[in-house]
Amino acid sequence: MTTRTECSDWGKADFHAIYNCPDPRAYFSTLAPLQYQIPHHAQAVFRTLLAALGPLRTGGAPLTVLDLCCSYGINAALLNHEVTLAELYERYTDGKLSAVPATGLAAADRRYFADRRRPDPVHVVGLDAAPQAVGYARSVGLLDHAFAENLEGHHPSDALRGAVAGTHLITVTGGLGYIFTRTFARLFDCLAAPPWIAAFVLRTISYQPVIDLFAESGLVTEQLAGHTFRQRRFADGHERAAAFQALGRQQLDPAGKEDDGYYHADLYLSRPAAEVAVLPMKALLPTG
Repeated sequence: MTTRTECSDWGKADFHAIYNCPDPRAYFSTLAPLQYQIPHHAQAVFRTLLAALGPLRTGGAPLTVLDLCCSYGINAALLNHEVTLAELYERYTDGKLSAVPATGLAAADRRYFADRRRPDPVHVVGLDAAPQAVGYARSVGLLDHAFAENLEGHHPSDALRGAVAGTHLITVTGGLGYIFTRTFARLFDCLAAPPWIAAFVLRTISYQPVIDLFAESGLVTEQLAGHTFRQRRFADGHERAAAFQALGRQQLDPAGKEDDGYYHADLYLSRPAAEVAVLPMKALLPTG
């Protein structure tokens, strides 16, 4: 995303230059040394949620996922294809591809992902403020619909409204702080029924205002207990210090978590109360 909200952790390193390129190579080559890994953790979580959600909402028909801050369609790639994040890093940092133009890489990626398509794909709508990134993801077949819109600053287009109306699951792995309550409020105005929302949220950011917003729509938010997820390494000492200051403001202790040199994220799952009662998060996603 290209803008930050008032809840953003301003001490984070600036990676703006890699978020809106003609293809994902700069993104992966920049983040590889920092071991950016949240999409890897999300892959198993999102597949588990979709397996549980399908019988509740569609009786086995294809589900629709709205991936917020979708970037180059990484979550969609991991959801719908037999591929790992490690394999994507290997692909996009391969020196053999460095001289290939973006159009050539897109053609190769269309074949690459088509060959690895799972037999039970979900319908994925991608939303991000970066037009080149979402355009690339759409062009190689990762996204069924792609929208370059910033809902923190603008209302959704009619096309976006139509595409997300039937959303079953909203996912976000790295966007909180770039998007916040305005984005979710505007999306909720588009939805025909309350979806599930699965969000990986850095511990440096308070998610409570978003939880309160969801509660107004009858959604109950659970936090995965006893487990956090590494996001990536701190880029430098300044970023580490800023993260520790943000954790202090939240009255959170970095011991056993961020003091290992990584940002850590909590997983939150928001759902209608009746569905939480039937299948609580601790049963759906056990950590033991």
